[in-house]
Amino acid sequence: MTNDQIENFLLKKSVDNVPAKINFKARQPIVGLFIQSKDFDYLKTKNLWRIVGESKLDEYSKTKDESLARIFNGTEFTKLS
Repeated sequence: MTNDQIENFLLKKSVDNVPAKINFKARQPIVGLFIQSKDFDYLKTKNLWRIVGESKLDEYSKTKDESLARIFNGTEFTKLS
């Protein structure tokens, strides 16, 4: 997916605090939360996205620790829901 497609999904769904299911080309789908860190705009231009996985959402909601997130390449996404 392109960064514009992903950004439009994020704007439409207002997924600021709602996890999304992310399907990939070459791996199993995950459920995760897109987070907007201070480098969000820079990463977005490179089609890279910080996502906190479902297993770490509770800890992230308590601590807001960005190190719990992983960076994923948007070109590997096939579908967001």
